[in-house]
Amino acid sequence: MNHRAKSTRSRTSRRANSSAQGHTLVEVLTVVLILSILAAVAVPRINFAAVGGVRGDAAVRQIGTDLRRTRAEAILHAARNPKGFALVMIGGSPYEGYEIVDLHDSKVIATGRIPDDVRCKGGQRFEFGPLGNLSSTSDTSLNVAAEGRAYQVEIVPATGAVQWTRQPN
Repeated sequence: MNHRAKSTRSRTSRRANSSAQGHTLVEVLTVVLILSILAAVAVPRINFAAVGGVRGDAAVRQIGTDLRRTRAEAILHAARNPKGFALVMIGGSPYEGYEIVDLHDSKVIATGRIPDDVRCKGGQRFEFGPLGNLSSTSDTSLNVAAEGRAYQVEIVPATGAVQWTRQPN
């Protein structure tokens, strides 16, 4: 009998140790239920307009960067290409995208796409000469808007400097 009592005790102590280390099904379901309730309350409060506004921010930065790239290409290749480079908007207004074009041979060196939920209107052709300035026939501004945020991209004709400002709502 002594032997049976010893084995019963060891089984009982093993069960006590194993249940102390795990979680019961009721505990797991309770946690899942609480997390579900929190998610149901939190999701409607997410500001999806802010997400769209971030897309507008990203689009205006990309367009500004590519305008600066176009200007830099014109300056960099001035010796072999006195005509310069142009950033040309594609599609009707609002634009769908743009191309960076080598004006010497009309070769497209890069393209950019404007997201569907971002509206881009205004100037269509921005030509930079070998000194980095805008040509006299070039447009000087572009408007970009998405989900309550609007920007105006402006190029200083004499220097080709690109800047953008957020417009008040």
